[in-house]
This record gives sequence, structure tokens and C-alpha cells, in this order.
Amino acid sequence: MHDLVIRNGEVVDGSGRDRYHADIGISGGRITEIGRIARGGARAELDAEGQVVTPGFIDGHTHMDAQLFWDPLGTCSCWHGVTTVVMGNCGFTLAPAPIEQRSYVLRNLERSEDIPAEVMAAGIPDWGWTTFREYLDVLDGLPKGINYLSQIGHSALRTYAMGERAFTEAAGEDDLRAMESELADALAAGATGLTTSRSPNHLTPDGKPVASRMATWAEVQRLVGTLGSAGHGMFQLALEPETRSPDPDLRREANRRLAALAVESGVPMTFGLFPGPGWQDVMATIEGATAAGGRMFAQTHSRGASHILTFRSRLHFDVLPEWAPIRALPLEEQRKAFEDPETLRRLVAATEGEGYNTAGGRPTSPDYDLMHVVTEQLPNPTVADMAAAQGLHPVELMVKLALETNFEQLFAQFVKEVRPASEAEHLELLRHPNTVMTFSDSGAHVSQMMDSSIHTHLLAYWVRTRAAFTLEEGVRMVSHVPAQAWNVRDRGLLREGYIADVNVFDPQRIAPDVPLLVADLPAGGKRLKQKSTGISATVVAGEVFLRDGEHTGALPGRLLRSSRGGVC
Repeated sequence: MHDLVIRNGEVVDGSGRDRYHADIGISGGRITEIGRIARGGARAELDAEGQVVTPGFIDGHTHMDAQLFWDPLGTCSCWHGVTTVVMGNCGFTLAPAPIEQRSYVLRNLERSEDIPAEVMAAGIPDWGWTTFREYLDVLDGLPKGINYLSQIGHSALRTYAMGERAFTEAAGEDDLRAMESELADALAAGATGLTTSRSPNHLTPDGKPVASRMATWAEVQRLVGTLGSAGHGMFQLALEPETRSPDPDLRREANRRLAALAVESGVPMTFGLFPGPGWQDVMATIEGATAAGGRMFAQTHSRGASHILTFRSRLHFDVLPEWAPIRALPLEEQRKAFEDPETLRRLVAATEGEGYNTAGGRPTSPDYDLMHVVTEQLPNPTVADMAAAQGLHPVELMVKLALETNFEQLFAQFVKEVRPASEAEHLELLRHPNTVMTFSDSGAHVSQMMDSSIHTHLLAYWVRTRAAFTLEEGVRMVSHVPAQAWNVRDRGLLREGYIADVNVFDPQRIAPDVPLLVADLPAGGKRLKQKSTGISATVVAGEVFLRDGEHTGALPGRLLRSSRGGVC
């Protein structure tokens, strides 16, 4: 007797091979039969007629470390077919840290990842750990709808060993030994790897570098060497800008030492990579490192990095002196100001000047050719094109749409430096054998970005609309490929004996919904919330977790731990 049978679907098994008709029988959380299963042999059934049945999706780049304490479902990732996530990226984790160092790890997270300190304080009322091993044990006890892999962050590791000095000093020998010891114990306890940031975009709330950015390259080498000695674990980093510097000598040296670290340590390495100046050199570095015996891959994105802007939260213009007093008013008072022609003329003129924010992941000056009006139709039109069609200034168009939608209209500002020059360039990166499409940043930038939907966007846009990939290829990109990259055992494929993490969806309908701005975080914090269309069921470890995007009450997820034998 099967616990669950999924009947009548077309199986897209994650391997990239052609789909086929079959039923899937599940018992004890694992797939126990694939084929034609007799009626009456199951405690529960799902009818997948007219739909495809696929492995659950895996997201290798999230920041759900804090969110896990108040959100057992794993939103918004779970609404897009994601059943397993890797968290603790870019050097930012909540451990190791005794309670008296709580402010240090929150300082690292607050501005760099746009997670308000008051939200984290309210959402994590009990700080029940000091070491990373103890932290993993706390995570084990939390209710979870999906699965989590947890990496140890370099910034937290530094503050654990050095205290306040971690933000200002290079590590001494005693500091390095303390970090190596805690890292080794974290890996023995099941940490999936070590992460760090060398990026100038990662700052504390007072505008200073996060702790990992004070590390010398020799410190990085020592810690990666600890991973090598443990025999398991990934090294993830936010790249230093020199890898894409316009100075060819700086670029060459930064990429050389990155490749040398991968080859000499034997540790698998990964980092985010978007199209833009220098990306081909980084890919050449990956190809050279892998040819020399190293393991290195880039994390890519199905859409390109963007900030979500709305009159209900943040706009580029909020910092301008002419705008700030009006934007501080209640929305109905703002409406009166925007409806006054003279006030609007003055506000539009003010946007042509200087004074925009420039750092820490915050909106910079607007680029209307790269700013899109968020709609259900893909691709979204740009503000520049829509304004020109209506004979309006781009800001006039934005105000018009805001007033027509009760300020609900969203705008997506893409970043020129990391925006593909063309679809051909974007596809070149997505198709490269040394890339994984998995850079959602879920759990971070919660009021500015909404990239939890990169998996459903891939299937809706690149598979269905553009036909750049077959459905089988698209499903493989978000299931088996990341499972292999992070050495996750028994997941990422539909095979007898594998864990039954499964999606059932309509390939003609699957798509991300338009995001909404909601205030559902602890302490009333705001975030962008985005569901999807077309996924009828998500199964985790053999239990139906979501039906048509709604929680069934089941919480079958778990913390997955790493060892020499893989992640399980």
C-alpha cells in the first residue's frame, strides 16, 4: 500500500530526458514505484491529468537564515516550486555568536541584506546558541515546510573570534586558529560550507565594511584550507570588484588567485555572476580552473538583478529635497500633491538633478530604459517606452500609473552593470556548462527585490514564451543540476528510492504572479510577497505540502547536513 500515488501525469524526471506518462507511488517519504499503478493501492492520490510531474526545485543562493525562525513555510520560495534551499550565503549567518555578540551578526545582515534589525529582534526572541553546532541543533528543532542547507558565514566567524576588532583589523595568528577550530567543528556538525564577501556593496548600517571584507587573502586561504582538510563543503563568495576591473592587470591577478585557490585547495567554489563588463574573463577563469582540476561554477539568474520600486515603499526620488516632504505624508495627502499640476511639474524637474543614493544595494539614480512596469505579461514594458508612447515624461507616467492603481503599481529597476546586453548574451551564460541558474537571494532585500520567482520565470519566459529551452532542459536546470552542484543526495531526480520532493504543474500556465507589498513580518515589517500560477501541488518528503499555493498544514521539511558522503 502506497502512502500517496500521483496519477496520470507526464513525468519530467529532472535528467533532461524526454517526458513520459506514468504514475508515481510514494511510501515512507520516498519514491517506491514509477509506472502504471493499480487502483486502490494508495492511502491518498493526486490527479495530475494534463500536467507534468517534476522533482522539487533547489535554490542554491538564499538568505533565509533569520526568516526560518518566524516563517515555517519558506515563503516566497515554496510558492515557486522550491523544496530545498541553501542559506548562509555571502558570509552572513546568525552563528557562531554568543548572545552578547548578537548585535554583531545583526549588524552584518541589516544593511547588506536589507533585513531590518527590529524585524530580526522580534522574530528571534530567544538566542539559544553560541557555536555553529549548537545553532544547527536549534534549526533542527524548528518547524519547516521545505528543506534547508546551512553554510557558516565568514563575517560571523570573524566576530566570534575577534569581537569588535573583526570590523577594523586583520586577524592575528590566535584569531585564525580560533576561526579554523570553529569552522572545523561546524563542518563536522553538518555545515554545508563556508561563505564570504569581498564585495564593496556589503556594508554595515553605519556605512563601514562588513567583517569579512577586512580579511586578507591569506586568511581566506587558511579557512578554505580547513574545508579541504574536512573533505566536504562548498566555498561561496561574493566576488571582489577586481575580478571585473577595467584595469586588465588588476583583473588578471584577481582571477588568477581565485583559480589558484580552487585548484590548490580542491574545494568546490561558487559565486554569483551576471552579464556585464568583465564577465567573459570570469568565465574563462572558471574554465581554466576546471581544466586544471579545480571545481568552480557560477550562479546565474533567469531575469537579471532588479530593485522593485513602488509609491507604497521606496522610490529613487525619496532622498531628493523636493520629494522628501511629500513622500513623508500619508498616501492620500501624497495623492493631492501629485494631482496638482504645478507641484507635479516641480517634482518632475527635481528628478533631473543629483543627490541619489548609491550604495549598499539601495536604489541609485533612475534609468528609465532599464526600468520596467511590472505586469503579468512577459516581458514587461519599460517606463521609457510606455512614457514615449503616451507623450509623457517617465516620472509623469510613473505618477499616473500610481494614481490609477491606488499606489499599488510596481516598477522593476534593472542595474546596467549587471544587465545582459542582449538575450543572446544572457542565454550564453544560462547555457554554459559551468553555471547553475540559482541566484534568488530569497529572504534578503525583502522590501526591494523579489527574485524568489526566478524558477517560475525560467519556465514561463525562457521555456514557454521564448522556447530557448525545452521543458525537460528547464526542469533539469532547477532540479538535478543544483543537486549535483551541492552534492545533495537522493534529490533532484524522480527515481525509485529518491526522496519524494515533487511538483505537479501545468506547463502552459506556470508563471510568477505580480508581487504585492505586505506588512506581515515581525514587528510589522514590510516585504514583497509573490506567489505563482499553475502549480497545483508541491510534495515534500512524500507529504502534500501545498495545494494550489495554499498550505495543507503539513510541515515535512528538515535541516539537511553535509558530510563526506554528501548532503542528506
